[in-house]
Amino acid sequence: MTVTGPLRRASALVAGVLALMAAGSAAALERGPVTNLPLPRFVSLKTNEGNVRRGPSLTHRIDWVFTRRGMPLEIIGEYGHWRRVRDRDGVGGWVHYSLLSGARTGLVETDLAALFARADTGAPENARLEAGVIVEIDECAIEWCRVYVEGLKGWMVKQDLWGVRADEVFD
Repeated sequence: MTVTGPLRRASALVAGVLALMAAGSAAALERGPVTNLPLPRFVSLKTNEGNVRRGPSLTHRIDWVFTRRGMPLEIIGEYGHWRRVRDRDGVGGWVHYSLLSGARTGLVETDLAALFARADTGAPENARLEAGVIVEIDECAIEWCRVYVEGLKGWMVKQDLWGVRADEVFD
């Protein structure tokens, strides 16, 4: 039997969707060899200062020093007590795990990004945040994140933040 027309297109569509699902689940299953936590994942800098080394040990040269407590970082690798991280600009290296926190923070990317009272662009604005401000992320929905910053709380459009993946949802 020969498949033609709409049936052929439907078969191709189903095959494509299945291939995408398989690729997506393979990426979602990538786990760190030390912690078994997802890679990549976001964390924050626990201290006011954190040395970023060229390799995963104290004998490796310090290439950078992160100096903003709460700065969001993305873990992209693990080795023993060391985590390979990068910042918003892609700069990074190896940091000792004791300098990192699982507390979620985000970096405001859009200058004068609105902080809304509700997850709705028609809601009243609680504040406008400058690019570079670090916020604590409480929860994220598909398009919105609830954040806290210096006594203020509200909802931000997720695309205005670095420190959360576009497809990430959590509470």
